[in-house]
Amino acid sequence: MELIQQNPDLSAYLVADEAVDHHHPLVRDVARRLARRASDSYVYAQAAYEFVRDAIPHSQDTGEAKVIWRASEVLEHRTGICYAKSHALAALLRAEDIPTALCYQRLGGVVHGLVAVRFGGAWHRQDPRGNKPGVDARFSLDGERLAWVPDPRSSEMDYPVLYDAPHPVVLRALQQAPDRAYLWKTLPTAL
Repeated sequence: MELIQQNPDLSAYLVADEAVDHHHPLVRDVARRLARRASDSYVYAQAAYEFVRDAIPHSQDTGEAKVIWRASEVLEHRTGICYAKSHALAALLRAEDIPTALCYQRLGGVVHGLVAVRFGGAWHRQDPRGNKPGVDARFSLDGERLAWVPDPRSSEMDYPVLYDAPHPVVLRALQQAPDRAYLWKTLPTAL
């Protein structure tokens, strides 16, 4: 699948916004700690990915009712759904000047959030959702190792657009949900 930048200006994929708030002191602190142990940008990107995937459990897996959407809050509370975890990973990567896009899949009737990182002149999608039995996502620039692959026989699909900010439909659903039970009823079904 060919990935398409929503914004042709690559610098747009380094910008902070209300959800990908990489200017926040907590995001900067976590990025600094991860960068100290990394020998280069690739090693840092993999470390940031594994940190978000492994150290921040998916809210559904832990039963956490709180809906968090801002990257700094995901790092503070150490929880979030796929969209929130993607915001946190994008913030950590952008904090170290690694262009990062937000992208999406349609799986099981709802929209699932991912990121794409830019290395070697190409975009590479990554899924920081978090592993569990049946899910084995990995950081990879040599072919995708996502949590799920859409079933083309159903209405599942990969959206090819790479966004420089969270899709408005996704952000609105997160911001309007008082808790995860409500969010589960109002998750976007399409972009």
